[in-house]
Amino acid sequence: MKILVINCGSSSLKYQLIDMENEEVLAKGLCERIGIAGSKLTHKPAGKDVLEKEEAMPDHQVAVKLVLAALQDKVYGVISDVNEIAAVGHRVLHAGKYYSDSIVVNEDVKKVVRDCFDLGPLHNPANLIGIEACEAAMPGIPNVAVFDTAFHQTMPEKAYMYAIPYEYYEKYDIRRYGFHGTSHRFVSKRTIEFGKLNPDNSKVIVCHLGNGGSISAVVNGKCVDTSMGLTPLEGLIMGTRSGDLDPAVVQYIANKEGKDVNEVINILNKKSGIFGISGVSSDFRDVQKAQREGNKRADIAVEAFVYRVAKYIGAYVAAMNGVDAITFTAGVGENDAVIRNAICSYLGYLGVTVDAKKNELRGEEVEISGADSKVKVYVIPTNEELAIARETKALI
Repeated sequence: MKILVINCGSSSLKYQLIDMENEEVLAKGLCERIGIAGSKLTHKPAGKDVLEKEEAMPDHQVAVKLVLAALQDKVYGVISDVNEIAAVGHRVLHAGKYYSDSIVVNEDVKKVVRDCFDLGPLHNPANLIGIEACEAAMPGIPNVAVFDTAFHQTMPEKAYMYAIPYEYYEKYDIRRYGFHGTSHRFVSKRTIEFGKLNPDNSKVIVCHLGNGGSISAVVNGKCVDTSMGLTPLEGLIMGTRSGDLDPAVVQYIANKEGKDVNEVINILNKKSGIFGISGVSSDFRDVQKAQREGNKRADIAVEAFVYRVAKYIGAYVAAMNGVDAITFTAGVGENDAVIRNAICSYLGYLGVTVDAKKNELRGEEVEISGADSKVKVYVIPTNEELAIARETKALI
């Protein structure tokens, strides 16, 4: 059974074609910088040369078409026909109160995903585009939605409730939901395994740092708090998202600029964060290059990002009354040694030290904490795709 996993992010599309008989990855790849200048497809078929293709990807619809073409390419492909794919598993950001478990996609599921566009404006539209593009290209092949909020449903009320009139929770289900749940579930579990922690007595902080970013506090394998909220806008400073701010900022900008609330929220989602501060890009690589060249705003953006991550780690140490392991994952977390080291430099009060040589490793599971570190620090590549594939197989 071959399952194609599609993971549409705010500016990226990751995919894997997995043979579920042995969970072997037949091909994987990444469409990056979607909607940003310099879009690129990197397609890695098992046992074949890597295909790298720079082509404009103004939206996720175009990216999906490029992925399906690469999978069937005469030289770089791994299938001859899309009918070899038994099902497609999709990461779906938000389903509000309607779904908390994975489900085979039907018209009602698509309606719910569409109705939640306002809760996940950067991801839900991309998720739906991926689903509908696959339906059009592979008629009759089932699609499965794996929701991003499920792992965080173990949070206690004290963690997910907002201090607003309770009637709004009762009427509209306004609460913290949390996101990146598939990644947090996979990485927290793998941290316990890799670090040989006691699964029934463990405290793990997972830092999922990419163009979107979130942190979770996980006690004995269950999430007790996470940085994102009703939508993915809350929490860390991200590529284009503001993260935490005084809610009155929305009113203030609206009044000063003559904008309505929806316009301001769009600014906070799509024009803020690293991009908003730096004025350079939402891509950390571009901003760090500008930082090295002496761009003051780029320097502020990176330092503010690092500072916010370190503050959340400290908060979750308090929430759990301790921590056994801190794990970095996702694009920035897995690959940026400078960012990791800068974050860890704030954690001296925990007795955290970093092994500089190990910290330079990329793309592999590794402990980067020093021999004398009182808290273990790991880099664990996330594997949301495998987690989604397993859910998809179970349903079909």
